[in-house]
This record gives sequence, structure tokens and C-alpha cells, in this order.
Amino acid sequence: MLDTSLLLLILVIAAALIFDYVNGFHDTANAIATCVSTRAISVKGAIFMAAFLNFAGAMVSTKVAGTIGKGIVDKDHVTQLVVLAGVMGAIIWDIITWYYGMPSSSSHAIIGGLVGAVLAHSGASALHWAGLKKIILALVISPIIGTIFGFIFMLIIMWSFRRSSPGPLNKGFRRL
Repeated sequence: MLDTSLLLLILVIAAALIFDYVNGFHDTANAIATCVSTRAISVKGAIFMAAFLNFAGAMVSTKVAGTIGKGIVDKDHVTQLVVLAGVMGAIIWDIITWYYGMPSSSSHAIIGGLVGAVLAHSGASALHWAGLKKIILALVISPIIGTIFGFIFMLIIMWSFRRSSPGPLNKGFRRL
């Protein structure tokens, strides 16, 4: 019979793999929706591109995992059960938001799951408020900055091509 800690470890690994899968289909849909709906790329091409780039991103950078792994909670309060609960919370949240078509961040879902699990397990004293403050600030400020830069960029593009005819312009942008 399996030792309880080994079984828990297997469950944590399985949940992490399931989260990775859910994260892939959750975020891929958001990433490829615009280019598919504008017919700039085929659905099959967009899925292959997204799969390749998601895999490449996972292999190249671990900055998000590093951020999640430190500076948010006291590591002494993180157990296998806490990790399992946090990952399961993120999986459930991602599936709910995917089902209802609500945009959400899987990275923030895993952070919220971990924070919630640590809160339930050890209380608020186990949280690093300075790290959480940075994440919450970025969560609030990044859409505002993105909207401002997107608006400015769109104005520049529209002004630059204001005298161009739509047919060749659409063809050119589709190739880009």
C-alpha cells in the first residue's frame, strides 16, 4: 500500500499537470481569438502556433513560477496539502471562467489559490503583504497602462493609414 505522503505527492503532481493542461486551453483561446476571427490565420495554424509558443515559453522562462514561488507566502506554511488545495482552486476557477467566457489570468488564479490555501491553513500571518501588494498593484495598473498604450498605438496606425484603401491594407495587415 502507498504511503500517505507519497500518495499526496502523486496527487500534487497530477493536479499540476491538469492545471498546465487547463491553463493551455484557457489562455490559448484568448490568445488566438482575434487572429482567427479576423481570418488572418487559420484555426489549425493558430492552434499549432499557440501550442508551439506556449511550449517554448515554458521552456525558456520561469519568471512567473519564480514570482509565485517566493515573496507571497511564508514557505514554512506551504505543505503538499496546501499546494494541492491551491492548484485545485486555480483549476476550478479557470474552468468556471472558461465556461462562462470570462477573461481571467491563470497566473493570478494560481496565486489566488495558493494565498487562499495558506490563509485557510495558517492564517493571515503566513502571508507576505509586500509581495501581495506588488501583485495586486500590477493587476490593477497593467490593464490601465495597456489600454492607454493600445489606444495611442491604434491612433498612430489609424492616422498613418487614413488615406489607404481598405482592400490592399487588409491584405497587407493579414500578411503581417
